[in-house]
Amino acid sequence: MIRSMTGFGAGRAEQADEEIDVEARSVNHKFCEVKVRLPRELAALELEVSRTVKERLARGGIEVSLRRRPGRSALAPRVDTALAQEYARAFAEIGARLGLPDAVSLRDVLSADGVVTLEERAVDLVAARSAVSAALGQALAALIAMRQREGEALARDLEGRIAQMETFVARVEALAPQSIEHYRTRLHERIQEVARGFTPDPARLAQEVALFADRLDVTEEITRLRSHLAQTRRLLSGTEPAGRKMEFLVQEMHREANTIGSKSQSADIAALVVALKAEIERLREQVQNVE
Repeated sequence: MIRSMTGFGAGRAEQADEEIDVEARSVNHKFCEVKVRLPRELAALELEVSRTVKERLARGGIEVSLRRRPGRSALAPRVDTALAQEYARAFAEIGARLGLPDAVSLRDVLSADGVVTLEERAVDLVAARSAVSAALGQALAALIAMRQREGEALARDLEGRIAQMETFVARVEALAPQSIEHYRTRLHERIQEVARGFTPDPARLAQEVALFADRLDVTEEITRLRSHLAQTRRLLSGTEPAGRKMEFLVQEMHREANTIGSKSQSADIAALVVALKAEIERLREQVQNVE
């Protein structure tokens, strides 16, 4: 069954002290274009995420957003031991010079400027990679499920349009011989009118009608149109991405409809061709949503 290119999915996974949230959304796009947004500390995983998405999806503009939720505080204290030693020595030296009895305490040293600072805790890349993989898998599974549901609705709509187009094609096929017979009658009447009762040569008349019929013959166009419609219907129930193939088939349908219209000498056929081309255009708009 075909799939739409529109969808959304989210996932969350935790590994060790790394918790990852992933959101994936996709819209229509001619090719498969993946944009990954992730924290700076997870930048090393960008290519892996993009590759995983492309393995699961064939078409669409896909945006993947990752958010890191460290299991512990994102900040960790760092003690500058060398600086602390300098402070302790300086405090002791000042106390000795001033004759102060108080000894230097640990609290005095730790509260000194620059001895203790807060730094961003280093990411556990192994744990983060595992959490990203699990969360991304959940998000893509949910996104694909939504695209499949949308695809089922698309398939029903496309099936209805194909059936309508087949009806138009059948009516054009039925009217085509009538156009030739109408031309034969008109030609015979005009010859008699000009010749004032002169009976035209039946062989010559048949030859002219045959030439006209050859110019207006739309049998090949109708055959190809039916083939394109049948191929499109088969693609609807297939398991492979079919959007690009359908776009090509719709383009060929439009070409055949134009040819039939240019050959037509019948107002009824011309009206059917207009209706057929309008339906083809609606089909084209819907096919642009297919993966």
